[in-house]
Amino acid sequence: MELPEWAFVAALIAMFVGIIGVILPVVPGVGFIWIVVLIYAIAEKFATIDLITFTVLTILGVIGFTADLWMTQVGAKAGGASPFSLLVGFLLGTVGALVGAIFLGVGAIPGAIVGAIAGVVIAEYHRREDWNEAFKAGGGWAAGCLLSGGVQFLIAILMILIFVWQVLRG
Repeated sequence: MELPEWAFVAALIAMFVGIIGVILPVVPGVGFIWIVVLIYAIAEKFATIDLITFTVLTILGVIGFTADLWMTQVGAKAGGASPFSLLVGFLLGTVGALVGAIFLGVGAIPGAIVGAIAGVVIAEYHRREDWNEAFKAGGGWAAGCLLSGGVQFLIAILMILIFVWQVLRG
Protein backbone atom coordinates (compact mmCIF):
# COMPACT_ATOMS: atom_id res chain seq x y z
CA MET A 1 0.00 0.00 0.00
CA GLU A 2 1.47 3.30 -1.06
CA LEU A 3 0.98 6.24 1.26
CA PRO A 4 0.40 9.79 0.04
CA GLU A 5 3.41 12.06 -0.30
CA TRP A 6 2.37 14.13 2.72
CA ALA A 7 2.81 11.05 4.94
CA PHE A 8 6.43 10.75 3.83
CA VAL A 9 7.01 14.48 4.45
CA ALA A 10 5.34 14.24 7.88
CA ALA A 11 7.52 11.26 8.74
CA LEU A 12 10.66 13.17 7.74
CA ILE A 13 9.64 16.19 9.82
CA ALA A 14 9.03 13.91 12.81
CA MET A 15 12.42 12.25 12.26
CA PHE A 16 14.14 15.63 12.30
CA VAL A 17 12.49 16.22 15.67
CA GLY A 18 14.28 13.01 16.67
CA ILE A 19 17.58 14.49 15.44
CA ILE A 20 16.95 17.50 17.68
CA GLY A 21 16.34 15.02 20.50
CA VAL A 22 19.79 13.53 19.91
CA ILE A 23 21.42 16.97 20.06
CA LEU A 24 19.26 18.40 22.85
CA PRO A 25 18.13 15.44 24.95
CA VAL A 26 14.54 16.57 25.39
CA VAL A 27 13.04 13.84 23.24
CA PRO A 28 14.57 10.34 23.06
CA GLY A 29 16.00 10.93 19.58
CA VAL A 30 16.88 7.53 18.15
CA GLY A 31 13.92 5.89 19.85
CA PHE A 32 11.61 8.56 18.44
CA ILE A 33 12.96 8.02 14.92
CA TRP A 34 12.41 4.27 15.29
CA ILE A 35 8.79 4.85 16.39
CA VAL A 36 8.21 7.02 13.31
CA VAL A 37 9.61 4.23 11.11
CA LEU A 38 7.38 1.69 12.86
CA ILE A 39 4.23 3.79 12.38
CA TYR A 40 5.09 4.43 8.72
CA ALA A 41 5.85 0.76 8.06
CA ILE A 42 2.60 -0.39 9.69
CA ALA A 43 0.58 2.28 7.86
CA GLU A 44 1.95 1.13 4.51
CA LYS A 45 1.79 -2.56 5.50
CA PHE A 46 5.58 -3.01 5.23
CA ALA A 47 5.46 -2.42 1.46
CA THR A 48 8.50 -0.13 1.14
CA ILE A 49 9.93 -0.60 4.62
CA ASP A 50 10.11 -4.39 4.37
CA LEU A 51 10.89 -6.70 7.28
CA ILE A 52 14.60 -6.89 6.47
CA THR A 53 14.93 -3.11 6.38
CA PHE A 54 12.82 -2.78 9.52
CA THR A 55 15.03 -5.34 11.29
CA VAL A 56 18.18 -3.43 10.30
CA LEU A 57 16.61 -0.17 11.51
CA THR A 58 15.57 -1.87 14.76
CA ILE A 59 19.11 -3.13 15.39
CA LEU A 60 20.50 0.34 14.69
CA GLY A 61 17.82 1.83 16.94
CA VAL A 62 18.69 -0.47 19.84
CA ILE A 63 22.40 0.34 19.50
CA GLY A 64 21.71 4.07 19.35
CA PHE A 65 19.06 4.11 22.06
CA THR A 66 21.32 2.24 24.51
CA ALA A 67 24.59 3.98 23.56
CA ASP A 68 24.43 6.22 26.65
CA LEU A 69 24.32 3.19 28.89
CA TRP A 70 27.15 1.15 27.47
CA MET A 71 29.48 3.84 26.11
CA THR A 72 29.68 5.67 29.44
CA GLN A 73 30.53 2.41 31.16
CA VAL A 74 33.17 1.56 28.56
CA GLY A 75 34.64 5.07 28.89
CA ALA A 76 34.81 4.85 32.68
CA LYS A 77 36.34 1.38 32.47
CA ALA A 78 38.95 2.70 30.01
CA GLY A 79 39.65 5.46 32.53
CA GLY A 80 40.40 2.80 35.13
CA ALA A 81 37.10 2.58 36.98
CA SER A 82 36.33 -0.62 38.85
CA PRO A 83 33.05 -2.52 38.45
CA PHE A 84 32.06 -1.24 41.91
CA SER A 85 32.69 2.37 40.80
CA LEU A 86 30.57 1.78 37.70
CA LEU A 87 27.74 0.54 39.91
CA VAL A 88 28.06 3.52 42.26
CA GLY A 89 28.10 5.83 39.23
CA PHE A 90 24.96 4.22 37.88
CA LEU A 91 23.19 4.48 41.25
CA LEU A 92 24.20 8.10 41.87
CA GLY A 93 23.30 8.91 38.27
CA THR A 94 19.81 7.61 38.95
CA VAL A 95 19.60 9.62 42.17
CA GLY A 96 20.96 12.67 40.33
CA ALA A 97 18.29 12.33 37.66
CA LEU A 98 15.54 12.26 40.27
CA VAL A 99 16.98 15.10 42.34
CA GLY A 100 17.70 17.19 39.25
CA ALA A 101 14.20 16.73 37.88
CA ILE A 102 12.17 17.01 41.07
CA PHE A 103 14.02 19.26 43.47
CA LEU A 104 16.60 21.37 41.67
CA GLY A 105 14.68 22.11 38.49
CA VAL A 106 17.74 21.52 36.30
CA GLY A 107 16.27 18.43 34.68
CA ALA A 108 16.92 14.74 34.79
CA ILE A 109 19.72 14.64 32.21
CA PRO A 110 22.11 17.13 33.86
CA GLY A 111 21.35 15.58 37.25
CA ALA A 112 22.10 12.10 35.93
CA ILE A 113 25.38 13.20 34.36
CA VAL A 114 26.60 15.03 37.47
CA GLY A 115 25.45 12.20 39.74
CA ALA A 116 27.13 9.50 37.65
CA ILE A 117 30.44 11.33 37.35
CA ALA A 118 30.40 12.15 41.08
CA GLY A 119 29.63 8.51 41.87
CA VAL A 120 32.52 7.20 39.79
CA VAL A 121 34.95 9.79 41.19
CA ILE A 122 33.91 9.22 44.82
CA ALA A 123 34.02 5.44 44.53
CA GLU A 124 37.39 5.49 42.78
CA TYR A 125 38.85 7.85 45.37
CA HIS A 126 37.55 5.60 48.13
CA ARG A 127 39.15 2.60 46.40
CA ARG A 128 42.52 4.10 45.47
CA GLU A 129 42.84 7.20 47.68
CA ASP A 130 44.24 9.04 44.66
CA TRP A 131 42.32 12.03 43.28
CA ASN A 132 44.17 11.91 39.94
CA GLU A 133 43.08 8.33 39.32
CA ALA A 134 39.57 9.10 40.54
CA PHE A 135 39.22 12.06 38.16
CA LYS A 136 40.72 10.01 35.33
CA ALA A 137 37.93 7.43 35.81
CA GLY A 138 35.29 10.18 36.00
CA GLY A 139 36.76 11.78 32.88
CA GLY A 140 36.50 8.44 31.12
CA TRP A 141 32.81 8.34 31.98
CA ALA A 142 32.36 11.88 30.65
CA ALA A 143 34.26 11.01 27.45
CA GLY A 144 32.01 7.99 26.96
CA CYS A 145 28.99 10.23 27.42
CA LEU A 146 30.21 12.65 24.74
CA LEU A 147 31.11 9.83 22.36
CA SER A 148 27.68 8.26 22.84
CA GLY A 149 26.11 11.50 21.63
CA GLY A 150 28.17 11.29 18.46
CA VAL A 151 27.24 7.64 17.95
CA GLN A 152 23.56 8.44 18.47
CA PHE A 153 23.74 11.30 15.98
CA LEU A 154 25.40 9.15 13.31
CA ILE A 155 22.94 6.30 13.87
CA ALA A 156 20.00 8.72 13.67
CA ILE A 157 21.27 10.11 10.35
CA LEU A 158 21.88 6.58 9.03
CA MET A 159 18.37 5.49 10.04
CA ILE A 160 16.84 8.47 8.24
CA LEU A 161 18.95 7.86 5.12
CA ILE A 162 17.93 4.19 5.00
CA PHE A 163 14.29 5.17 5.48
CA VAL A 164 14.43 7.78 2.67
CA TRP A 165 16.26 5.36 0.36
CA GLN A 166 13.67 2.63 0.92
CA VAL A 167 10.67 4.92 0.46
CA LEU A 168 12.04 6.65 -2.65
CA ARG A 169 13.01 3.41 -4.36
CA GLY A 170 9.48 2.15 -3.75
